This record gives sequence, structure tokens and C-alpha cells, in this order.
Amino acid sequence: MPDATDEPRSPAAIYAAHCRAGRLAYPAAPDGTPVWPPSLVVPGTGEPVRWLQSAGRGTVYTTTALHARDAEPRNVAIVELDEGYRMMARVDGVAADAVEIGARVSVRFGDPDESGARLPYFALEPGA
Repeated sequence: MPDATDEPRSPAAIYAAHCRAGRLAYPAAPDGTPVWPPSLVVPGTGEPVRWLQSAGRGTVYTTTALHARDAEPRNVAIVELDEGYRMMARVDGVAADAVEIGARVSVRFGDPDESGARLPYFALEPGA
């Protein structure tokens, strides 16, 4: 049985542990207000946060296509999650320059890399 020293101690480690398990989680104040970027305490009050699981649905808030020489363009977007916070990710399954602001998206997780990390990305919802 793991002891308390095995538990993640940083917001990044806690977030990564949720992602490895296929969950999009976020820290929240005691009243449920999202705390983003992740922190161990609520800014301004110092109250401890609690981690909640996001439904993983949101809207593209802003987007851009990154063009590199000799490579297909890549999308980078800010997604506003329905829980009220915004995060940076990519929108997959559509051309990088065809992602539209306001499109509805839902979270997916990539395959684990050699370290076991799984990064979230978003896909257009049906009908979007």
C-alpha cells in the first residue's frame, strides 16, 4: 500500500496523474470556482483547493495555426471549458487553419509516451 509520501505534491504532478488515468481534472476553491492555472491553494485566500473532474466539454475561445517549413501546420487553441476555466490544447481531426472560434469540442487523451504521460487534446463534437 502506498504511503503519503507517494502522493503527488505539486499541481503539475496532480494534474498529470489525472491525465494518466484519462481524466481532465482541475483545482477548485471551496465554493467550486475553478483555480487555473493549477495551484495548491486559492490565490488571495490561501485556502486549500480540491480537485474536481471536468466533463471535458467546451468551446474554442481562440485558435491559431502554426506553420513550420517542411511540415504540416499545427493548431494551438485556447478552449473555454464548461466549468469556467480556459486551457491551451490542440484541436485534432480538422485542418489546423480550419478550427473555428466558437466550435464545440470535447476532450480526448493521447497514448502514453515513454514516461507514461498522456496529454489532453480536443476533438470537434458531432455537428460542430
